[in-house]
Amino acid sequence: MGTNVRGRWLWRWRRSPLRRRSDVAEAWVVLVTALVMAVGGPAAGVIAGSAVDEALRQERAERFRVPAVLLEHAPAVPPTSDGTDTDQVRAPVRWTAPDGAVQTGSALVHEGRRAGTTTPVWVDGRGRLVPAPPTAEQVATRASLAGASAAAGVAAVALTGRGVVRWRLDRSRAREWERAWAEVEPRWSRHL
Repeated sequence: MGTNVRGRWLWRWRRSPLRRRSDVAEAWVVLVTALVMAVGGPAAGVIAGSAVDEALRQERAERFRVPAVLLEHAPAVPPTSDGTDTDQVRAPVRWTAPDGAVQTGSALVHEGRRAGTTTPVWVDGRGRLVPAPPTAEQVATRASLAGASAAAGVAAVALTGRGVVRWRLDRSRAREWERAWAEVEPRWSRHL
């Protein structure tokens, strides 16, 4: 980094009769913003990603796949208007909960299955039907997205705060400039 570039970046920190207090305040704001983005963003990303990862892994650990018996024939899938293709429909099923109680309910099963066939369903610790838990890939993707979103959010807040402070400093500088000009302008206009 040449001295010319370094001088441009550090001019607010050097002693100078032209340096204003608002310049020093802005330099501190830039430094704090950079630190928040460099340290706070990644830290928030790691914390958010870890929290989501832990919650989803806990969800995976609390769901169990158990066999269920279809109580009625599974109907055929009606055609969808958006063109998506699915082969699962809701049908009544009976299963045994982890505590041994026999339960019934409606679960997603493959279309066309006959009554009396066995199909897998997901239940929680109390034996209630629940959606399938996220796969390991889905857990990793969601945790990564949460971490990236948190880091981006911290950066956005830091940059917004810097923008607000800079806007206020610019307004203050403009008022100072107007006061100084009001003081000097009458002297200049007499010489013209």
